[in-house]
Amino acid sequence: SDVFGGDVCGVDCVAFGRSGGYEEMTKQAQTIRLLGIDPGLRFTGFGVIDVCGHEMVYVASGVIKVAGEALPERLRSLIDGVHQVIDAYHPHESVLEKVFVNINPQSTLLLGQARGAAMSALVLRDLSVHEYTALQLKKAVVGHGKAKKEQVQEMVARLLGLPAKPQADAADALAAAICHAQNRAQLLLLAENEALSGLGKHGLGKKGVRIKNGRLVSL
Repeated sequence: SDVFGGDVCGVDCVAFGRSGGYEEMTKQAQTIRLLGIDPGLRFTGFGVIDVCGHEMVYVASGVIKVAGEALPERLRSLIDGVHQVIDAYHPHESVLEKVFVNINPQSTLLLGQARGAAMSALVLRDLSVHEYTALQLKKAVVGHGKAKKEQVQEMVARLLGLPAKPQADAADALAAAICHAQNRAQLLLLAENEALSGLGKHGLGKKGVRIKNGRLVSL
C-alpha cells in the first residue's frame, strides 16, 4: 500500500492506502470506526481503525502537538486538536486509557487534566467514550500487562499490517482502539451464540461468562 504523511487540519498524521479487499469487506458487514486517544499535555496520540465484523483495518494515526504555555491554553489546544481529528475521520466510538496515581502526584494530576480535556472534546461531539486500563490495553495487544512501549509499537504494526512501527503516542492510541475492537468482537460473538441457542435473559450465566464494566469475564 502507498504511504503518505502530512497534516490533517494542522494535526500531524500518517495514513495508508486500502486494498481492494477492504471495499468488499465493508459491503458484507457493518463498519464501525473507532478513535483511540492517548492524552498528554505536550503530545496527544490518536489512532483510527475501522472494524468490520471481526476484522480490523487501519485508517490513520498521528500526534496532536499541544500548543501554549499556560495550562488553560494547552487544554484548549488539545480540545481543538481532537475536534480536528474527529472532523477529518468521523469516528462512531472513542476509546481512552484510564489514569491511575503513579509515583509523581503532580504528573498524575496533569495527565488527569489532559485526559479530562480529551474526554470533554469527545463527548462534545456526541461520541460514546469507552475506557480501559493500561494493563487491559497491553494485554489485548501484546498478551501481557507489563509490555514495554517498543513491544506495543511492534505488535500494533503486526496486528494492523503496517509497513513500519507507528510513533509511540500514536501506537498507544491505536492499542486502545484495538482493545475495544476485540472487546466488541467478543460481545458480538456472544450475542450471536445467544441468538443461535435461544438463551434468555440469564443465558450469560449459563455459558460461564458475564459482562462486568463492559467486558467479558469468567464466572
